[in-house]
Amino acid sequence: MMAMGTQGVLTEATYYILLSLYESLHGYGIMQKVTQMSNGRVQLGAGTLYGVLSTLVERGWIVETAQYDRRKEYLITEAGKAAVEAEMLRLAELWANGQAVTRGGQR
Repeated sequence: MMAMGTQGVLTEATYYILLSLYESLHGYGIMQKVTQMSNGRVQLGAGTLYGVLSTLVERGWIVETAQYDRRKEYLITEAGKAAVEAEMLRLAELWANGQAVTRGGQR
């Protein structure tokens, strides 16, 4: 099962970036939000962040909402929300299968 059809599985960085953009944020705000949501486990470098943002804009999963000087703000689109939902379903299936197998059941 693949999230969003041919788009494949979301990377952890992409998943957290999309989650952070349920509110309009600029790059540094996204980096802070991802670190906070992941309890410090995921820390994005600027190169990674801006590469992912560019890809997400191209896919139509986020849009630029504002620009102040050199700071751009982004927000998730309905297509981006669908990608998050598909990934959540995929992760839930992984978790359920893992639970079934490790607790003696079979899948």
